[in-house]
Amino acid sequence: MAVTAALIKDLRERTGAGMVDCKNALTKTDGDIDGAIEVLREKGLAAAAKKAGRIASEGLVYAYLTDDNAIGVLVEVNSETDFVAKNELFRNYVIDVAKQAASSTAENIDDFFSEKWLFDGGDTVRDSLNRKISVISENLNIRRFTRFKKQGAGAIVSYIHGGGRVAVIIELACEKDSDKLFEAGKNLCMQIAAMSPRFVARADISQEFIDKEKEILTQLALNEGKPANIVEKIIAGRLDKELKEFCLLEQEYVKDSGLTVSQYIESVSKEIGALASVRRFERYETGEGLEKRVDNFAEEVNKAIKG
Repeated sequence: MAVTAALIKDLRERTGAGMVDCKNALTKTDGDIDGAIEVLREKGLAAAAKKAGRIASEGLVYAYLTDDNAIGVLVEVNSETDFVAKNELFRNYVIDVAKQAASSTAENIDDFFSEKWLFDGGDTVRDSLNRKISVISENLNIRRFTRFKKQGAGAIVSYIHGGGRVAVIIELACEKDSDKLFEAGKNLCMQIAAMSPRFVARADISQEFIDKEKEILTQLALNEGKPANIVEKIIAGRLDKELKEFCLLEQEYVKDSGLTVSQYIESVSKEIGALASVRRFERYETGEGLEKRVDNFAEEVNKAIKG
């Protein structure tokens, strides 16, 4: 049987092995996918196959800055258990993934997986992940990355909270270099970690997003039995409050409730002697949006007893 791209893709998805290894295994077995799986298992390259169905929703998020402050990255690498997330081998691997992302030119996770791994082995990022799965014996996944390349004068600042539960990077613009700018960046990262804003300012919110929120708030008001003639006023008030919570600059500053974040940045600008502003930020929280693993200890024991 001819070795097609579709066969290679199927084998890769079923085993987690690298593209070249899948192609070679299929060539050796004349396109027999079951035989190719055995070939990969014999080489230790399909160790991820048995674990691929397990939920990997624990793990770490990590922030990394290059020494010259030109690039900042966030990465999320997932594991099945919190126990592994605390393992030094796993944590060191996450740091390497972040360094890889800082040097990467990939624009998406698939391209990132295909890049040459910069560290031991010299193979691909995906191959490095499969090797780590074999060693750690849990399903692992490099879920996502964000890379900021500094867009002008200013600073990229990072913050990691809870040992890797939440990580933030922010890029601040400012024509004057100052330690106070980095201090402000750290404070703003802590604000973002705690308050989870989604936008820098209201101008960054799309009309589509606003319309959707209006639709949700309208239905909520109607479900509450509010009179139809005052629903519009209720929605306007609720929407304004919601958008303030979504926008970093409009949030109450957590270190001084008498200020908004925008007012805090104004005070920093005066101290520095130059205008400071937020270009962009990104916040990662481990496992957000993923199904969580639920362990049933009795079920696990019964499975072990039955072999």
